Amino acid sequence: MLGFHFTKFDPNQQGKSRFEQLLDLFMQLLTYTSGDVSEALNWLTQLDKEYQLTDEEYGLGDFIEELKNKGYIDENRQNGEIKITPKTEQGIRKRSLEEIFGKLKKTKTGDHHTYKPGLGDEINPETRPYQFGDMLEQIDFVSSIRNAQINHGIDQLQLLEDDLEIKETDFKSQTSTVLMIDISHSMILYGEDRITPAKKVAMALSELITTKYPKDTLDIVVFGNDAWPIEIKDIPYLQVGPYHTNTVAGLQLAMDILRRRKNPNKQIFMITDGKPTCLKIGKKYYKNSFGLDRKIVNRCINLAAQCKKIKIPITTFMIATDPYLQRFVTEFTEMNHGKAFFASLDKLGAFIFKDFESGKHKTVY
Repeated sequence: MLGFHFTKFDPNQQGKSRFEQLLDLFMQLLTYTSGDVSEALNWLTQLDKEYQLTDEEYGLGDFIEELKNKGYIDENRQNGEIKITPKTEQGIRKRSLEEIFGKLKKTKTGDHHTYKPGLGDEINPETRPYQFGDMLEQIDFVSSIRNAQINHGIDQLQLLEDDLEIKETDFKSQTSTVLMIDISHSMILYGEDRITPAKKVAMALSELITTKYPKDTLDIVVFGNDAWPIEIKDIPYLQVGPYHTNTVAGLQLAMDILRRRKNPNKQIFMITDGKPTCLKIGKKYYKNSFGLDRKIVNRCINLAAQCKKIKIPITTFMIATDPYLQRFVTEFTEMNHGKAFFASLDKLGAFIFKDFESGKHKTVY
């Protein structure tokens, strides 16, 4: 017999099923556990015990079985190890993107606007006289026919080259981006979990670039004592190591990668707590974790200036609130003429936006 099943309305769930509600929470926990499914499920069990997330009709066992059936987790039958699938990895990135930047639809073209007119997808209201080499589809026929009527009269209507007007379009450029992620020990120091919000920002940025700007290139670099490249799919599994912060090594690797990219537009996104503490000189490491070492800071500032010289802007996402660390980021950003976003740990979505080129300040929510 067909019928309707009525349940209590919860405005916060927006009509989501019990599985979808638990999946949202499970995805969040995976970010905190660096992709460890067993630990995330243990945390979910504790939360269920305290807040009664499930009931007799739908338990955690049902949720786990549905995760397997829908391809979110995969269990190794030989050793019983459970891992997340690429579907879950992308799901975590999408949720980070929605949390920080809002929902964005995938497009088929790049969408970086410039101030220069040229061939592109977006029509500019301005028109100009026809020039040799302009394409047929650029002709504004309404304006051109009007010009022909004015210049030659209605009785003998003729359309000459001097009558033609061209519709301007805004040129859209392709960009090569390197995303740098700090995985030094200071990202979890003093009881503050800075790496989790850093991963959220990294996943949001990577999803933003790969969905909204599919023709762009994106490379990801992590840096501790040294720097090395990783894949986008590896971001959820990132963990902090017993490392110092070699920001110089990260910047040097990012610049090397961008030199090999053919796109004329290049940029660096850097996610860090803002405190460089390490340099590699030859085969030895120069380290100083006590305050800001001027020898290390000067190398960072010099690289910021080098990036400015070769027109590579650096956008810094600062996951710390220490005033002296923010002063360093400010000095670093001013030298590069880049941008800085300062985020508190409890309000990752709210950034104080500083654009040192235009001198404008605003808060983005």
